[in-house]
Formats: sequence, C-alpha cells, structure tokens
Amino acid sequence: MTVLNRAKLFSILAFLFLILFLAIILTLFFGPAEVSLSLPELKHQFLALLKSEPLSKSGAILFRIRLPRALLAALVGGGLAMAGAGFQALLRNPLADPYILGVSGGSAFFAILGMIFLASIGFATVPIFAFAGALLAILLVLAVARTEGRLPVITLLLAGVVVNAFFSALVMFILSITSTRHLPSALFWMMGDLSAKSYSTLGALSLYYVPGIAILLGLSRDFNLISLGEESAEQLGVRVERTKLLTFISASLITAVAVSVSGLIGFVGLIVPHIIRLIFGPDHRLLISASFLFGATFLVLCDLISRTVIAPAELPVGVITAILGGPFFIWLLYQSREKLGK
Repeated sequence: MTVLNRAKLFSILAFLFLILFLAIILTLFFGPAEVSLSLPELKHQFLALLKSEPLSKSGAILFRIRLPRALLAALVGGGLAMAGAGFQALLRNPLADPYILGVSGGSAFFAILGMIFLASIGFATVPIFAFAGALLAILLVLAVARTEGRLPVITLLLAGVVVNAFFSALVMFILSITSTRHLPSALFWMMGDLSAKSYSTLGALSLYYVPGIAILLGLSRDFNLISLGEESAEQLGVRVERTKLLTFISASLITAVAVSVSGLIGFVGLIVPHIIRLIFGPDHRLLISASFLFGATFLVLCDLISRTVIAPAELPVGVITAILGGPFFIWLLYQSREKLGK
C-alpha cells in the first residue's frame, strides 16, 4: 500500500474542500424560486441574518431555506460517507454500508413511533427516539455477534442484517396500521427529507458528530494495519477487538444522528468511500477524512437534483441516491464475483 506524505494528503483535502464549497454556492443560487441579489445586497442580507433582522424575499430564500438545507446535506452526507468508510475498514469489504449493520432499522422504527404517536409534543422528539433506537440496535447486534469476548466479522455482519430486517418489518407493520393523516409525512421521511431544518439543528448535529469523527480519524493508522490481516495487525501492536468495537459504536452513532434529522438516505456510505479509494488509494489517513468531504459534496448535489428535477415539487433525496447507488452496488457486486472467480 502506497502511503501518502503529509503535503500531498493536505493538498487533496484542500481540493475536496474547495469542491464542496463550490457545490454549496451552486445549490444556493439554483432552484425553482429565482434569487436576485447583488454583492452589496448579499452582504446586507447576511448581516441582517446575523442580527436576526427581517430579510427580503430573496434573502430569506437564500439564508433561511437554502443555506441551512445545503449545510444539513453536507453534514449528513459527510457523516454517512465517513461511517461507511469505517464499516468498510472494519469488515474489509467494499460492499459494507452504514445501513447493513442494523442501525438504520432501529433508528427508523423508533423515529416513526415518535412521529406518529407523539406528534403533539413536536418534531424534537424524533431525533431523541431515533437515537434511542440506534442504541438498542447496537446493543442487540453486539449481544448477538459477540463470541467468547470477540467480534467475528462474519457474525457481526449476519447479526446486523438480521436486526435490520427485524426493525424494518416493525416499521412496515406500524405504517400499515397507522392513520392516513400521518402516513404521507412518515413515508417521505423514510425516503430522506432535508427540508425545514434550522441553524440550531445544524449546531446540535455538529456537536453530536464530534466524538464519532474524532474516534474514526484516530483509528486510521489501525485501519491501515488491519487491512493487512488481523493477525498481522495484532503482531504490530493493534488491539484489533478494541478497534472493532470502537469503530462499530462510533460509525453507528454517526449514522444514527444523521438518520434522526434526515430520515433514511441509502448508498452514500457505499458509493463515496469506494470512489475515494479508486481515485486516491486505500490509505485510511486520507480515506476517512476525504470520504467526509466528498460525501458532503455528493449529497449536496443530490439534494439540488431532488428539488429541481420536478420543480416546483421535489423528490425525497433518498430516491436520487438510490437511483445512483443501485447500479453502483450491482457493479461492485459484479467486480467482487469476478475477483472471486480468478
């Protein structure tokens, strides 16, 4: 494995950050509603936002609707992609995805319960319930997968699939017996919803992300060694079982927080790390952080497509990621079969 030097690593990350910045600028000025602001007006509207003063129509569209939505898409896409990179490092399998280990099913089931049965309390209950569901899913998967104090990769994967299927069945049951009044909003949320989010939501999301992101970045060297084989990594001083546990918990919690504010958005954690790996190589010191930046850009652009392709209506962003991710997954599966056949 070719190891990147620090200068090249930071230059790649700077380039990806620039691409993300340009994608956010693009999504601010394109949409079904026209925004017309000169540079002085743009500055004035931004200062008015900071002072909580009234904004013009174009200023409100730009700074109260599109900007928080673009930033939310960036945070959710980045988190899902980073979690996907962590899961793929954990399982040493490019087909791994944040949703394959049961976390999404638990988050979705409890979030739907909050939306339907506690709707009178307000939307704030949804993230709390989704987070609780993620914790329950994590505990169930760990309880099923742990064997003699270890977490075998195959057992972990199978336990995640079973737990995810169980919670998905419960979601379908709840939706089938609920009233039609709640059904449209619940179904739209299930397919990915990045609308109607405030700057306070973005701040809370960022704070919840920090521990998981810090852990995954700190484990990047261990991931490089584990990719050579668990036995080799242990001989080189890596505490493999501890790394597995920390990776599983941190990536799962990042996924849970993303699901709690945006619903189910699939395939981001599958597509993005694989593209980064193909372009820049498998060094996890770059792969983990680059996946966040490119995942953020990917979902920002997918959200732009979702709200413009059938304007003035909009598609759930999960539909766009599924349309792109489905063929990509089939291609990955075909590539894996070809390698096994050699």
